[in-house]
Amino acid sequence: MPMLLGLLFQQFYSMVDTIIVGKWLGVNSLAAVGSTGSINFMIIGFCMGVCNGFAIPVAQRFGSKDYVSLRKFVANSVWVSAVLASVMTVAVCLLCKPILQVMRTPGDIIDEAHAYIFVIFLGIPVTYMYNLLAGIIRSLGDSRTPVYFLIMSSVINIVLDIVSIRYLHMGVAGPAWATVISQAISGALCLVYIRKKFEILHLQRDEWKVDWHYIRNLLFMGVPMGLQYSITAIGSVILQTAVNGLGSSAVAAVTAGSKMSIFFCCPFDALGGTIATYAGQNVGAKKLERINSGIRAAVLIGFVYSVAACAVLVLFGDRIALLFLDADEAVILSRVHKYVSVNSAFYMLLTLVNVVRFCIQGMGFSVFAILAGVCEMIARAIMGFGLVPLLGFDAVCFANPLAWIMADAFLIPAYLLCIRRLRKMFGQLPDASISRAEPAERAAYADKTGCR
Repeated sequence: MPMLLGLLFQQFYSMVDTIIVGKWLGVNSLAAVGSTGSINFMIIGFCMGVCNGFAIPVAQRFGSKDYVSLRKFVANSVWVSAVLASVMTVAVCLLCKPILQVMRTPGDIIDEAHAYIFVIFLGIPVTYMYNLLAGIIRSLGDSRTPVYFLIMSSVINIVLDIVSIRYLHMGVAGPAWATVISQAISGALCLVYIRKKFEILHLQRDEWKVDWHYIRNLLFMGVPMGLQYSITAIGSVILQTAVNGLGSSAVAAVTAGSKMSIFFCCPFDALGGTIATYAGQNVGAKKLERINSGIRAAVLIGFVYSVAACAVLVLFGDRIALLFLDADEAVILSRVHKYVSVNSAFYMLLTLVNVVRFCIQGMGFSVFAILAGVCEMIARAIMGFGLVPLLGFDAVCFANPLAWIMADAFLIPAYLLCIRRLRKMFGQLPDASISRAEPAERAAYADKTGCR
């Protein structure tokens, strides 16, 4: 629940950005901000995924009460994050305009789109800062405090949105700067809290030394989790390119619909993030049955919520869309309602995607999580390259459901395989067929994941 509350507030101020842009700057500005959504998700999602992955070894060490290794993982995660943030900021800021051109962003919105996304990418270092520190705090069992900081920054973000647009006349760059500044405040508060609250994180000088063994383990966990987001986002970029070809009104409809969907999908993201930490801690403690119990509980919660969310969006989706658009935009409003109605009808599939994939990630099997992202990418690419040009906006509405179907078809068997492998590695599965090479297999797994 604390993680859900944090996500809701995070999406709330993102939604407020969109509402303010749509109402005060117009449909073209709304479409400009929306046209950057997929590339934003691809880059910022990678940053968030890497930080979530870095938190998994910390959670595992916390579960096994190995506090010396825990501190070394924290120190090395700081060094790796600093390098990644620096390289990514320079690279994507230089390339964002060409990428928007390749994506066939309509000429009437491309300048505003670039103005918005360039500022967001300048904030990559603070994205790393907040997500890494918040992930560490959650790994140590405190999921509430990062939420409190996020709520505070959400309020600041909304105030800065209004000031930057209404009084400073900064256009779409205003909400982008508001997002970066507010996230920087959240990260700074997390840092102060860690220094004052967690004695086990008071690192000695020798623990700050770069250790390539720990860096390899962090990269093994973090990079696949980041790629999981980015590979999924590649399909979204392809789909967004196809949507851009349908014109600015279609882009505006998908922008409003996506903002509504993302807000309603926060519980699925919260369940995923929670089960990743939960699985990591229980793998560290070698309590595999608790993982099975946890995943069943998470799926049940997600299914119940899916029914409620679908009912709300089908019945009231057109009215909710009025938050972003004026009532005279009848065609766009109709498209928004269709988009959210079709997507919400498949939310049970999304529950399985998030819960199972993040559980697999938390258990230490990063490659499977990446392959699930590949499945989603292929599905969205099929829609973007093949069906959207033929069927138009209707195909856009079914792109996400197809992606979830393909991901689930891979993830469910993969989860069962991961549980079986862990049982063998921990000696919890009597099996006469286990080969003599299994001790080496256990050792290799331990080197990669820290599970011993």
